[in-house]
Amino acid sequence: MNTKNGDFMQILVRSILVFVMLFIVTKFLGKKQLQHLTMYDYVIGITIGSIAADGIISVDLPVTNALLALVIFGVIGYGISYLTYKDHDVLETVDGQPVILFQDGKFNKSNLAKTKFSVAKVLEYCRLKGCFDLAQLDCAILEPSGGLSVLLKTNYQSSTTGEFKNTNLKKSSKQTLCYDLIIDGKIDISELKRAKKTKTWVKEILKQNNKKCENVLLLSVNGYDEVTIY
Repeated sequence: MNTKNGDFMQILVRSILVFVMLFIVTKFLGKKQLQHLTMYDYVIGITIGSIAADGIISVDLPVTNALLALVIFGVIGYGISYLTYKDHDVLETVDGQPVILFQDGKFNKSNLAKTKFSVAKVLEYCRLKGCFDLAQLDCAILEPSGGLSVLLKTNYQSSTTGEFKNTNLKKSSKQTLCYDLIIDGKIDISELKRAKKTKTWVKEILKQNNKKCENVLLLSVNGYDEVTIY
């Protein structure tokens, strides 16, 4: 009986210690862990969960080993998050890039095969986004987090500001696919290709706005060639 009570108290104390350490590590990593998980977040998350479970149940092992392992993986997770924040290339390497699954009225079969995303799954995600007819769909993009972003064709996009008398205003009020050509002071070559733009075009835009590439946090262009610079 005393042995059982001793084991119970030991598990109780270990549970409290591991819980406190998990709380500290989670706060350290930030709220990203609570949102849509990327592959890297998923690996870090399940590993930390496994360490925490072993630290509580495996009473024959010192609890300090589990606490140390939690700290180590917490530091690894924070280190990767910091690197992905500072360098967009590292972010794309770790999290991956958005993948176009549907565009210009047809599915991209190679991207469907690469992502193991079936047509039925694309249709399901589209319905969840309120698109029940592919004839209304302009583009569907699989995000690194696993979510699907949907863009409807211009004539199926509702306007919340009423009818526009000015045709230019009406045109620019409609959403189009947006391409982020510069992120964190670096030109994204893959985005250039998708937007069908060149480095020369980007440099000319920077020159017109009296900006230097290394000083630009974000440069985006939409389907109407409207450029936004931050």
